Amino acid sequence: MSDRYYVLDGNEAAARIAHLCSEVIAIYPITPSSTMGELADAWSAAGQKNLWGAVPQVVEMQSEGGAAGAVHGALQAGALSSTFTASQGLLLKLPNMFKIAGELSSTVFHIAARTLATHALSIFGDHSDVMTARTTGFALLASSSVQEAQDLAAIAHMATLKARVPFLHFFDGFRTSHEVNKIELLSEDDLRSLIDEDLIRLHRERALNPDRPVMRGTAQNPDVFFQAREACNTYYQAVPGIVGDAMRRFAQLTGRKYSLFWYSGAPDAERVIVQMGSGVGATREAVAKLNAAGQKVGLVTVRLYRPFDVQAFIGALPATTRAIAVLDRTKEPGALGEPLYQDVVTALAEAWPEDRRAPRVIGGRYGLSSKEYTPAMAKAVFDELLQDKPKRHFTVGITDDVTHLSLKVDDGFVTEGEGITRAVFYGLGADGTVGATKNTVKIIGENTPLYAQGYFVYDSKKSGAITVSHLRFGPSPIESTYLIRDADFIACHQFEFMEKLDVLELARPGAVFLLNSPYGPEAVWARLPREAQHTIIEKKLRFYIVDALAVAKQAGLAGRINTVTQACFFAISGVLPRDEAIRQIKSAIRKTYGRRGETVLNRNFAAVDASLAALREISVPSRVDSAFARRPTVSKAAPDFVQRVTAMMLAGKGDLLPVSALPVDGTFPTATTQWEKRSIAQEIPIWDETICTQCAICPLVCPHAAIRMNVFPKEALKDAPPGFKAVPWSRKDAFEGLMYSLQVAPEDCTGCGVCVDVCPSRSKEVLKHKAINMRPKLDHLEQERSSYDFFLTLPEVRPGAEQTDGLRSSQLRLPLFEYSGACAGCGETPYLKLLSQLYGDHLVIANATGCSSIYGGNLPSTPYARNAAGQGPVWSNSLFEDNAEFGLGMRLAIDAQHDLATGLVAQLRSLIGEELADALLQSPQDDDAQIKAQRERVARLKTILGGMGSPDARRLLAVADALVVRSVWIVGGDGWAYDIGYGGLDHVLASGRDVNILVLDTEGYSNTGGQMSKSTPRGAVAKFAAGGKPLGKKDLGLLALSYGHVYVARVALGANPRQTLRAFVEAEQYPGPSLIIAYSHCIAHGIEMANGFKQQKLAVDSAHWPLYRFNPSMLGGEKNPFSLDSKPATISLRDYAYNEVRYRMLNHSHPEEAERLLKLAEQDIKERWAMHENLARRYEPAAAAATADRSTP
Repeated sequence: MSDRYYVLDGNEAAARIAHLCSEVIAIYPITPSSTMGELADAWSAAGQKNLWGAVPQVVEMQSEGGAAGAVHGALQAGALSSTFTASQGLLLKLPNMFKIAGELSSTVFHIAARTLATHALSIFGDHSDVMTARTTGFALLASSSVQEAQDLAAIAHMATLKARVPFLHFFDGFRTSHEVNKIELLSEDDLRSLIDEDLIRLHRERALNPDRPVMRGTAQNPDVFFQAREACNTYYQAVPGIVGDAMRRFAQLTGRKYSLFWYSGAPDAERVIVQMGSGVGATREAVAKLNAAGQKVGLVTVRLYRPFDVQAFIGALPATTRAIAVLDRTKEPGALGEPLYQDVVTALAEAWPEDRRAPRVIGGRYGLSSKEYTPAMAKAVFDELLQDKPKRHFTVGITDDVTHLSLKVDDGFVTEGEGITRAVFYGLGADGTVGATKNTVKIIGENTPLYAQGYFVYDSKKSGAITVSHLRFGPSPIESTYLIRDADFIACHQFEFMEKLDVLELARPGAVFLLNSPYGPEAVWARLPREAQHTIIEKKLRFYIVDALAVAKQAGLAGRINTVTQACFFAISGVLPRDEAIRQIKSAIRKTYGRRGETVLNRNFAAVDASLAALREISVPSRVDSAFARRPTVSKAAPDFVQRVTAMMLAGKGDLLPVSALPVDGTFPTATTQWEKRSIAQEIPIWDETICTQCAICPLVCPHAAIRMNVFPKEALKDAPPGFKAVPWSRKDAFEGLMYSLQVAPEDCTGCGVCVDVCPSRSKEVLKHKAINMRPKLDHLEQERSSYDFFLTLPEVRPGAEQTDGLRSSQLRLPLFEYSGACAGCGETPYLKLLSQLYGDHLVIANATGCSSIYGGNLPSTPYARNAAGQGPVWSNSLFEDNAEFGLGMRLAIDAQHDLATGLVAQLRSLIGEELADALLQSPQDDDAQIKAQRERVARLKTILGGMGSPDARRLLAVADALVVRSVWIVGGDGWAYDIGYGGLDHVLASGRDVNILVLDTEGYSNTGGQMSKSTPRGAVAKFAAGGKPLGKKDLGLLALSYGHVYVARVALGANPRQTLRAFVEAEQYPGPSLIIAYSHCIAHGIEMANGFKQQKLAVDSAHWPLYRFNPSMLGGEKNPFSLDSKPATISLRDYAYNEVRYRMLNHSHPEEAERLLKLAEQDIKERWAMHENLARRYEPAAAAATADRSTP
């Protein structure tokens, strides 16, 4: 095999070209393009040079708009510059793109094309983003595969220098950006021969230079603007020729031929599909099979979409063409047709030969948000073209039972040929399945003559969600851009999937099935549901098991089973000799984990060696004898919508839902995670009531609200199931004499173990035994399931602060944020759960895009819940950058409706009843009882208004609910608050309005994979900071404090839970803007997540994270408004930081630099602590009074 062949994904293929061809690269993270920026940063941090021997300068900006601005500036100063983005990020770049194009500046923007947020956010791929850029003046060049992502990236960099027109090079997000495939790599010498040095010299000569002073960016008037705008026409007219020439030069060098419009199919085709992007792979396969059967069909692949070369397009079509279907991967509501369709219609009208009958043209939409597109769907389009009256506009790949635009698809139409081996791996986010499959593709693709392809299906929750990895390998290049439906090998890496998913549906007859099983060869068959047994027997599957968890645990890898299952795949498949496979797996391990030290490497090596000994083939019985069936996706008690819609999505069958099943405006019901029952934990916490102190810490810190406490009369136990645990309430307060229970939700618990880690109660007899202990779930599932079902029937106590202490009081309240899809052990979600317990029944949340919007509002299920009265938080997400403004808008609307309602109540006072009207207007709403009383008054008001027919009465009825207090919280992460949304956040704080802002500070962009933010500490390694962050952390709290009228608190639940609780209460009580900055440990920190709250305490003990509260309402009073709630450092920063991989990585790779940055970070801490001490002294009442006296004239 040639050493030019490597396995890459589309992002890396494009990013490598951009890094080699650029001097300045401005970046900002957004899925699915973030990897391109991460790689560019890592390469520059490692000293990798561009084609001209210099290391490109890679700079992370505060937003995508900032990145575009930096590129614009770099171009004006004469540098070769590039950037990467997707979706909303591309929208933020548009203003600069118009400028860059208007100034005829040569650059390439590489785009992993992604859906724009409309009725909902989607991180997946289509062309809605790049289609918004088609009026900017950028040339648009489309790649349809990983190989093309490299090749056309190079062609774009070649052409932009010659044309002076900037290029937008795009490929489909996920389907191409994240597909890994074997490609032929361009060498640096190849690129040097393609890039014209004279054109680079001309580019530099156009730079702004004081030695040759000129101006750009002037303001023009009506007398000349129009003419000046037309002056660029010849440049755009030349672009197709320049790109075509670049493609010819590229083909001469590499042998890979490209053209502006590439035709494939019958030379005398009568029916033709026009398409661009990854979907052409599936269409090409359909064309080949249909033509082999005697049909006459073809495909035109669009590569240069802008400028659209009409003559080249007409020339690509066979002269025999009678009917054309144009497929667009976007939707433009209200348009006559989608963009490519309109261009094709226009091109035919302008240039089709007059002596030939013009083809009929129809247009269709497909593949929105990475919706699957298959050869069978392409066949459906060709079949539609045969109709006497085909649908002029259609959709394919969905069932449209509303406007009836969809085409029927024959799923029996299969195009995959012989010689391709297909494997499907079912895993759980963060269990390593996806990473192992990528390594497998690399091992096969780079160490055998075979070609290999990998593609990965997962939702935007990433960690803790089901992942399905699709692997193909064979003797020829693989261009099948769709999911496997007929697999030779199925692996299920999580045993619990067997009870809820049909993982064997995709297995072909005679396939191999590998199951990660906690049960041995003698027991496993009886533990399979009847449906699985039937499929194994019917399809004659070869059945293997391995206890990967046991092997991984013995090797010290905890739940990381990927190494074990990967070794088993190679052992069973025989794609490589066993010894060679083991050698390659260990080589891949060293490459992946080498920076984490020898201990991590040796653990993985040990797991590989132990895997094969643990692998067992099962002799399959001849009959089905299981005692149980696969359990229903959701309980029969679930609401109708959950039964009809949510259950289909949970079962992985959402593609089958018709248009009529979905809400028209993106409005979905809350409280649906309770029906999901993911059951992903291997171990769950079991309560030892005999030593429990009832401290309430474990339910407080539980990230998924899967541990709960309650008090109740002893009589309630008469209906309890056997084994239900309860003990007398131990405190002398209002609940004395009641029973207390602590209960786990066994199927909702993620098994993170934080509850055990924080439990302060230990057995005097057994040192490691606590009041709550992790135990194998399967041993306790039935008991804990029945106990939890009963526990949920107990009424909520919801005590006031006066009935017991505040911490216990908060945890006796029903959490209205439950069972989210956040990572096991998440450091953010406990704050949201606490917020929901305190104010959930009147809570309004504006949520920035990020982790908290994904686990908080990502389908199929939603974690914000309702109380017994049906009340609960309302939640909405606008964008990433505008969340503070979005939340302020909510506050303004609530205030406006409240003002209208109070005015109408006063106006209608005599008709409503004076006593009720006065109570509505004057009653306080400071606690639960008062809010409940106001709700009852509003209900009475509505009844009265219902009997009145006046316009004012109807008007009041519409806004009557606004008379009940609303708690508005603006929630997001540090990427939003410190960076892209800081300008808006600052403005909202300055507004003085009564909003609460909660910043869940993970010190990095957690949702997009852990990139650096301005909150990232000095010395920490993050994506976009591969060499360690050189500068200190932005102090958002001090910036807010400078206003003087903003309530500010910095909290860490793991260090001081009571201080955290006080901050939430004080922030809500303060009648102006409040800001709470909450330390949130994160999986991206590289910690053992079970120890996350201990790590929070170490952050505080090292003074890295000082705790404080500033309450402006106390200014001028007898108490200090600035409360410094933590002590000076009691441990070194090293004792905190080096528990985390993000710090240790730099110490391992560059110890001297790590030591230098650590010392600077320690100095940062000392200076920041001194600043906080000064603030505490400044606000002492006596000091403040003295200052005021001195300032009095």
